[in-house]
Amino acid sequence: MSWVILIASGLLEAVWAAAMQSSKGFRKWRPTVLFVVAMAASMGGLAWAMLEIPTGTAYAVWVGVGAVATVVLQVARGKERLTLVRSLLLVLLVGCLVGLKLVS
Repeated sequence: MSWVILIASGLLEAVWAAAMQSSKGFRKWRPTVLFVVAMAASMGGLAWAMLEIPTGTAYAVWVGVGAVATVVLQVARGKERLTLVRSLLLVLLVGCLVGLKLVS
């Protein structure tokens, strides 16, 4: 269950990152509220997952999932381009995250 919560928390990292950008420096209230809620939930999930998963592994997976999800979200929103090299690097990153799970 800790791994599911950790991955969900990583996905929430992409939500709060996008909300932070949309808040325009915290001047727009709706994205700012979404940022605060998503960040609190993301951090809470990370803390919960760390009860069973070693800190280094949990943090690396949380950041990695968040990074990949953020890129995918921004590509889907048309804010970034996905090149072949970026795609390969993201696949490599996901492979590293799976590797961390397998050796834990």
